[in-house]
Amino acid sequence: MNQRQIPTIHPETRFYWDGARQGRLLLNSCPACDKAYFPPRPFCPTCGSRDVTVIEASGKGRLYSYVISHLPAPGYEPPFTVAVVQLEEGVKMVTNIVDCPAEPELLVLDMALEVTFESRGDVTVPQFRPAGGGT
Repeated sequence: MNQRQIPTIHPETRFYWDGARQGRLLLNSCPACDKAYFPPRPFCPTCGSRDVTVIEASGKGRLYSYVISHLPAPGYEPPFTVAVVQLEEGVKMVTNIVDCPAEPELLVLDMALEVTFESRGDVTVPQFRPAGGGT
């Protein structure tokens, strides 16, 4: 099996990847409109403010949507799940669901999820699994 891809780290996303390496899910937040957002960027996508901060997310979310891929991808053995997770903070993230077979009867929309972290060499990638450790 091929190795999973390593994300490119840019200066404006470094805090996110550094947090993940520490087992923390960090997000940008805008004090002006009181909204967290993802992916990381130096301005608020809602109001345009550049006065943004970094917050630690709870790591809890719900399955918003998903697709089961039956096509091979570097480092992934099909079938695998690509999902949109809605965090408690209101942010939606595209991620993988792990520790759960890629079967529709097990991937229930709105199911509780929790973050877990996968080390890929020098980079740690947040992913999600069913709350409580999986099936």
